[in-house]
Formats: sequence, structure tokens, C-alpha cells
Amino acid sequence: MSKKTGFISIVGRPNVGKSTLLNSIMGEKLVITSHKPQTTRNVIRCIYNDDQTQMVFIDTPGMIKPKNKLGDYMMKSATSSLKDVECIVYIIEPDKKLGPGDRTILENLKKTDVPVIAVINKIDTVNKEDLLEVIQMLDGQDFFKDIIPMSAINGDGTGILLEAIKKYLPEGPEYFPPEARTDQSERFIISELIREKILRSTQEEIPHGTAVEITSISEREGKDLVDIEATIYCEKKSHKGILIGKNGSMLKKIGTRAREAIEFFLKQPVNLQLWVKVRDNWRDKPFDLNDLGYKP
Repeated sequence: MSKKTGFISIVGRPNVGKSTLLNSIMGEKLVITSHKPQTTRNVIRCIYNDDQTQMVFIDTPGMIKPKNKLGDYMMKSATSSLKDVECIVYIIEPDKKLGPGDRTILENLKKTDVPVIAVINKIDTVNKEDLLEVIQMLDGQDFFKDIIPMSAINGDGTGILLEAIKKYLPEGPEYFPPEARTDQSERFIISELIREKILRSTQEEIPHGTAVEITSISEREGKDLVDIEATIYCEKKSHKGILIGKNGSMLKKIGTRAREAIEFFLKQPVNLQLWVKVRDNWRDKPFDLNDLGYKP
């Protein structure tokens, strides 16, 4: 039986709920989330399958003016995701005024010949009158094929969005086997789960200047236990001290939360060992960016 298949790019400003929406669609946590902007750094593909459809969703970094070479990489990754897709989902918060970031994204979207669906996320945070104004504002942008209000965190509207996307997908071959859920490796997902706990546990500029490298993963012989060693890189000695904390308290907190998340993901016990090292100004050094997985 033939299926409707295709790639769908999810775009928007930082922190509008792109990753939360994708996790809601997939029914499990495959992409990390936090309340801090620029949580997503890499383009991540997740594969949704049902009897009639295979949708390959592309989660992208939030579109924002770059402040360093890592920001350049993220912006290029986000804009490149607008090419060679069957549909684009543009996510906006229920704000009646479009900021400069949204206006820049809209200019890019107007140049595409791909169907664009506007999603107004976080409708649980506004009243119906304000929501109607946002819908009317978006309706004035005549290139939107559909406008869908939803609450990704509650799963409200997810089914309506999936049905809307199906209208724009052609019949074609499946790009991934039916059991595939993401194109990312187990090692990458584990590193992201650790980085999520750093984002959720630390404040100010520290989480944005950190990167995680998995140095080893091995199953302990004769035991249902996975040993994982990882290094957290930061940009300053002062940040290293904060990440470790007094008597190692912060690193222990991050490690405990990360281990629990990794155990849930792997479905088996984990022994997690974390180290913290300084890489001065790594976000502006091409070699360091490439070495830590942020490759063009």
C-alpha cells in the first residue's frame, strides 16, 4: 500500500515551543526542552509513522541574530531546513505584535514555494479575544495555507496539525524503516539529555557556553548496567567552579538528573561519570565547534 511521505520543517523564534511540539507529536521525549532560548542547536529529524503516512519532522534551532560562530552555525542550519521539504510549520506565540525576529522569518517564508502552516502555540496562556486578534493578524499574511491554534505542552491541537500536514504530502517511498524514530545516534541523545539538565540547573550565560562530549559508553559484562563517561566543556574557569559547585554539589545535581533521564531513555540502569573542563571561547573557534559536533 502506498503512503503519503515527506519532510516537514518546524521553524520559529527561540523558545516558542518547537521541540515541545515535536515531542508531543512523537509521543515520547526525543528532543530536549527548557525555558531558556536556543536550547536546540542541531537540526534533528524525527520520524512519525501511521498506516497512511510517514512524516519526517525537522526540528531546527530558533532563528535569531547570531552573536558568535556557534550562532552562525545554528542560523544557517535553521534557514537551510526551508529547502527540499514538502511543508513548513511556522510556530508563533499568541502575541498580537510581530517582533523583528518574526518579521525576518516571515520574509524568508514568503520566498518559498512550499505550503506553510502557521501554528499559534501556548493558547492556554491567553483569553479567546486576544487569540482571535492573533488569528486575524496571521490571516492577513496571505501565504499561510492553514492557521492552527494549539497547546503543544498539553497535546491540544496535535491531531488537527497532523491532518493538515497530510494534505500537502505526495505519495512516495518511505525514507526510513517503520521502526525508526529519529536520525540521531544514541550517543547524541545522551549528550543532549545531559545538556538539558545543565540548562535546567544553571542560570544566566553559563548554560549557553557549555557543550557535552560523550567519551565512552559500555555495557558492564555480566550485569544489566551501562557505564557512561562524559565531559562538560565551558568557556571560563569561573563557570567551571559554578558547574561543579561547593563540594561538587551542582555537578552531583546535574549528574543525578541526567542519569535518571538517560535510564528512562535506555530502559536500563546507568552509571554516569561527569567531568568539567575549560575550552576558552570555544563558541567562536571553528576547530572546537567542529570537534564538538557542530559541523557545517
